[in-house]
Amino acid sequence: MKKVLATSITAILLIAGCSENEQQDSSNDSEDTKQEELTSPVEDLEVIAENLDVPWSIEKLEGTFYLTERSGSIVKIEGGEVERQSIELEQKISTASEAGLLGFVLASDFSESNLAYAYYTYEGNAGQFNRLIRLQLEDNVWREESLLLDQIPSGAYHHGGRLKIGPDGKLYATAGDASEREIAQDLNSLGGKILRMNLDGSIPSDNPFPDSYVYSYGHRNPQGMTWSSDGTMYASEHGDNANDEVNIIEAGQNYGWPIIEGYEEQEDLISPLFTSGNDETWAPSGMDYDDGKLYVAALRGSALLEFDLEKNEQRELITGLGRIRDVLIEDESLYFISNNLDGRGNSQKNDDKLYRISLSRSKLSK
Repeated sequence: MKKVLATSITAILLIAGCSENEQQDSSNDSEDTKQEELTSPVEDLEVIAENLDVPWSIEKLEGTFYLTERSGSIVKIEGGEVERQSIELEQKISTASEAGLLGFVLASDFSESNLAYAYYTYEGNAGQFNRLIRLQLEDNVWREESLLLDQIPSGAYHHGGRLKIGPDGKLYATAGDASEREIAQDLNSLGGKILRMNLDGSIPSDNPFPDSYVYSYGHRNPQGMTWSSDGTMYASEHGDNANDEVNIIEAGQNYGWPIIEGYEEQEDLISPLFTSGNDETWAPSGMDYDDGKLYVAALRGSALLEFDLEKNEQRELITGLGRIRDVLIEDESLYFISNNLDGRGNSQKNDDKLYRISLSRSKLSK
């Protein structure tokens, strides 16, 4: 992979030797750390906002950004002003590792309706679960307006949490295996799946399994989704210790976890388009598509990765800024958020931040 290096902002990056992969199994929770001196990677890097509190998801409408923070806030950024908006939920947000207010997507008619969709982890009388809700913004307060889907499995780790509205107008959600790997193969469980629903929470009639939200299964902890211009769906997924994946997602297909992962193959199971392999870890999270390339945020990899779909090549596009959680592309600009305050990174001054770079090919050297 080729790094893009330019000006000389120096950062100290913590590289953890344990299986980050957005999980810490009880058998693998020790850390062997080292520090590496890196330089700022992009000459026109712009900080849009800083001092964020573990941001997780980026949404943008015209000139306004909305970011979720895991602790339970939605940050509005407009005209250089940062406003932390409160959120009123029916359940208490969980403070478990990786949990909290996660995925977030604005309704297509948000300018008129003030509606959005969110995914959060909560602790109730029956235990800890994830739920998918619709939110209403009124007087700068977001309120849980309706429940779409409840009791999505949650555990010590692996909550999934990414939300997207697809080109078909359906709402998609990634659900992790909740650290119980066997449920990823159980079509009666919502864990270890990519879920698909109508915007009112009902099950689409053309879902691949009758009366089921399950769109694809055999996933460990998927945290990114995007679609190419021809409608092909892609998702990123955390492997076990290594073997992180970028997959082409097709309705009804089995992506193998925990039977196979990484380079492994087996009949009737789908192997990934790209994998980090046995010796490298990305811990991929949010992703977006532009001009034949996938851009994937990497937590453990401490980079923003670029995957060229035509050439079947990959490279580190951005390094030196620590853990990257989500990415969004709009109008030749690439926006991304750092996640150095999530308890696993090495914080830098004024972390966490929302960044912008230009996607102009003249500014990102190959």
